[in-house]
Order: sequence, then C-alpha cells, then structure tokens
Amino acid sequence: MLQSVSSSAARVAEPASPGIRRALSHIERHFTEALYLDDLASLAGLSVCRFVTVFRRQVGLTPHRFVCRERVRYARALLVDGVPAAQAALEAGFFDQSHLSRHFKNIYGVTPGRYLRELVQPPPSRAGRIAYPGPTAFSSIPSSRPA
Repeated sequence: MLQSVSSSAARVAEPASPGIRRALSHIERHFTEALYLDDLASLAGLSVCRFVTVFRRQVGLTPHRFVCRERVRYARALLVDGVPAAQAALEAGFFDQSHLSRHFKNIYGVTPGRYLRELVQPPPSRAGRIAYPGPTAFSSIPSSRPA
C-alpha cells in the first residue's frame, strides 16, 4: 500500500548539510530583518527552488515558516516582558500587530492578548468544581400551587 509523501508523520528531518547550516545561522542572527530566498539560497550554494526543497527536508519546515516561528518566539518573549503588542510586532520583524497576531495564533492557538491574559490569570482548574445539591435538598420548599 502506498503512503502519502506529504504526510508529516512520514517525513523525518535529515541532518542539516553545511549549506543549510549556514542559512540557518544567518536566519538566527537576522530573523528580525527582511530575509530573501535568493540570499539564503546563495548562502547554501543552491538554486532557490532546490534550497526550499532541501531546507524543508532537512529542517522540517519551509524557510518562511521557520522565520515566522523565530519571529513569533521573539515577539512572545517581548510581550511577556511587557512590551506593547504593536511594538513587539515591529521589533520581531512583522509588518504590524495584526500580522503578528495571525502568525501567533497559527503557532500557539491563541491571540497574543489571550495568551498574556492566560499567562497572568490561568484558567481555573477542574479540581474545585461547585457541588450542586441533590434532589432531596429541594423537597422542603413549600409549593405555591394550591393542593
């Protein structure tokens, strides 16, 4: 039986080649700046199309997704430190706050504002549930209906 080649479970990241390691190092140093595939591909010594294919195979993500994840991680650290969302977005390399919010929600499953609210005030645990009285507790209440 044939398995899907695009299945994420079937793909396993290969060890990074020296060219991809050079590109990764460059991304990690400059992820807040504008990065171009042409420049990254030349660092890796590959054509743009081949670079994207090899990068995804060896890293497990496309170059764009990898850069976005790095930017979101940095923005999250800024937000936790108290930097306003709009400023954190610009410092992390996003165009604006909504650009950050879209990628943040894609990666963490919540918006930056909700993430911060839950970080400050975690949701209540299920251990302290309210116990409701059983049906016998209401039997002593007089009925307002005539008998």
